[in-house]
Amino acid sequence: MNKITSFYLLQKVLLAKGNAKTATDNLAELEELQKIAEPGVLKGYLDDFIPFLVDFAVRVLIALLIYAIGKRVIKWLRKLLKRALERTGLDEGVCQFLDSFAKIILNVVLVLAVINQLGVATTSVVAVIGSAGLTAGLALQGSLSNFAGGVLILLFKPFKVGDYIIEDTHKNEGIVSEIMIFYTKLVTADNRTVVIPNGMLANSSLTNVTQQDRRRVDLYVGISYESDMKKAKELLAEIIAQEESRLEEEIVVFVDALEDSSVRLGGRLWVPASDYWQVKWRMTERIKETFEENQIEIPYNKMTISVKQ
Repeated sequence: MNKITSFYLLQKVLLAKGNAKTATDNLAELEELQKIAEPGVLKGYLDDFIPFLVDFAVRVLIALLIYAIGKRVIKWLRKLLKRALERTGLDEGVCQFLDSFAKIILNVVLVLAVINQLGVATTSVVAVIGSAGLTAGLALQGSLSNFAGGVLILLFKPFKVGDYIIEDTHKNEGIVSEIMIFYTKLVTADNRTVVIPNGMLANSSLTNVTQQDRRRVDLYVGISYESDMKKAKELLAEIIAQEESRLEEEIVVFVDALEDSSVRLGGRLWVPASDYWQVKWRMTERIKETFEENQIEIPYNKMTISVKQ
């Protein structure tokens, strides 16, 4: 398309738009448009854009390498931290908490390094994070409470990894397997994992079953009013004395209550905390077997019907 043809086309367009300029005045604009459309000018633009594209691709590649290497470095640093903490003899829960905290901090540093490599100024990113900190803090009150709860648990040590605890509010119980930055994991007796927020554990009551090295086993059994109470007490004392896990403490056997249909006997003995349930189950079985062998009746709910002629 020559200049004259382009000139008339441009004149028609401008007249259709109601432009009052003359065709002579618009000839300069047409020449500028033609210069841009010339192959040499377009090639110049492409020549300028390709280096930018190549540079950006290189930045992305380097950022990916930084991320991959950084992940390996973080893993290596966490191993070093764990070894150092183990040498100090700190509680296992403290080690797990610090490891979880270090993992978050190192990953944040890695993300900032990757963003900086892509050309985004980290100062502006930090400023945005700082300005959003208050909003995030209000939105994450629960998480901050859990973090503070984790710190309190590690400071005051109401329990540690390996303890058997009972959370009194919701009756969750199990062995403490891990104390993390926001949550604590329990493993139940049937091998289920229960995750409890640290804030709940720090702000409510709980029972630590295994903190002490021994526990008292309380045994109760009802006998009928017709049975020999003294003989039943002697048999219960013998059963307690024969228990192999019993600690050398005084044997206590007593009449606990006179109930509607039975005399309730009780016995107490001290055992190692780890043997509590085995002893309780074993002795309950022995009491029933021994009482049956000696004609000591253990009453149960039953209905007697009398028919009048």
